[in-house]
Amino acid sequence: MPTGRRRAEVGPLIFKAVRNGRPYPDHGLATRDWAMIPPRQIRLDTLTTTKRELALDTLLADDSTFYGDLFPHAVQWKGELYLEDGLHRALRAALQQRNVIHVRVLDLDALIPAEQTGSTTGAIPVQRPLPDLQQ
Repeated sequence: MPTGRRRAEVGPLIFKAVRNGRPYPDHGLATRDWAMIPPRQIRLDTLTTTKRELALDTLLADDSTFYGDLFPHAVQWKGELYLEDGLHRALRAALQQRNVIHVRVLDLDALIPAEQTGSTTGAIPVQRPLPDLQQ
């Protein structure tokens, strides 16, 4: 028997991946704007989180959605679904043995054409400065 450490076998994960931060551009939606997007069913294992940490007291609180939206918010960007808000609700659903939740999904792929997502300033043509008119 080898003396090296063995990795524990891991079954199916709750989320597709865990990130720290948002890889997509700022969409500028306010909370009331999200309410205009109808929720749809999404499998938890297709979501990538944008937060690596959560507060256990928030996860276990009975009134965690009292002041917020009942549905988590996700952003579709370059074919991936990123869970922007609602990590606690999604994890609570997973702890209740549910693998599907209702999520409001903002589809940035449909809103921002692919050619606009390339380089940021490289596509802007160089312009000559304007002459100083105060002389």
